[in-house]
Amino acid sequence: MLGAAVLVTDRPDAAGPLDRLDQFRTLARARSLGNGAPDGSADAYREMYALLDEEIVESLGTGGLYASTGFLQDRLDAFGEAWGAAAVDVVRVGRLMVGAFQMSDAPGVNSVRVYGRLGGEAALLTTLSRDGRPVVYPWAPAPGGAAQFVTAWEGPATGRGIRALRLDLVRQHGDDLRVVWSSSDLFPEGLMARAYSVRSGEIRVRYEPDYPGHTPGCEGQTEAEDVFRAAPESGTLVRRAGREVNAWHRELRATVTQLFDALASGDEASLTKLVVDAQVRRRLPSTLRPDTACDAADSTTNPQSVSVAAMAEHTPWALTFQRGGARWRLVAAGPVLP
Repeated sequence: MLGAAVLVTDRPDAAGPLDRLDQFRTLARARSLGNGAPDGSADAYREMYALLDEEIVESLGTGGLYASTGFLQDRLDAFGEAWGAAAVDVVRVGRLMVGAFQMSDAPGVNSVRVYGRLGGEAALLTTLSRDGRPVVYPWAPAPGGAAQFVTAWEGPATGRGIRALRLDLVRQHGDDLRVVWSSSDLFPEGLMARAYSVRSGEIRVRYEPDYPGHTPGCEGQTEAEDVFRAAPESGTLVRRAGREVNAWHRELRATVTQLFDALASGDEASLTKLVVDAQVRRRLPSTLRPDTACDAADSTTNPQSVSVAAMAEHTPWALTFQRGGARWRLVAAGPVLP
């Protein structure tokens, strides 16, 4: 530890690492005085990243201990402490050094930055910026040996532990890097995940799929767990559907959607299948529409009876569905009295 401290201050070709840290502290103070969003904050973030890039490139160019992940992480921790709530992590991926920088909750501020050799000298090769907190996971080299890593961009968690998530597989192409696979292509409307893991050439994601009747923020809704593995030929990821949790809710809401569609179109044949009791059928107005409220089930797992909210001409209704075998049927319906 003492030897490392001496090396930090006595690096022969260093361009003033302590001065660079002082400059970083000055930017942090300006940010603090401006309550986190000073005028020209975009310029402040550019200056901040320029200082971090200089620090990392200089260390990689010096080589030896200074180019090690441990040394760089210690140096960057000091910058992170100066900034406040910043999180700065570096990961070695083959011959590349990859940094994940979380500096703010503001959109577009956080960054993944990749450093390596360009023309025989240490340099910043590329930057990636998305919304959310970046986490970098080393990944096995692509066919042909190109370095790869996975970046997870995590949004803030809700009270139920669900968060927006984007996953990118990034591959080196000569002196450049490209995103060769992204979860955003599979989930263009966004991926809301409860949990995920990246390990041993496999990614697992447990998430809330979008389906008719899905209401964000409600308990007991269907969740899916998908597995992504590398394809041997291309090295990109192939999706393999896994198990479903609370599959009953997707099945129920499919029946509820059929009911509203049959009412709107006057499809008596479909209504008869969905509502066996003729008296209940006659009670249903054609103007009945779904309401955005959580379903009330008689059990948190595998329920047999569920109350669904609806609306008809500004009047709230309660629809009670019961399961008979593999099917759901409407057994009771009526306005909700105040």
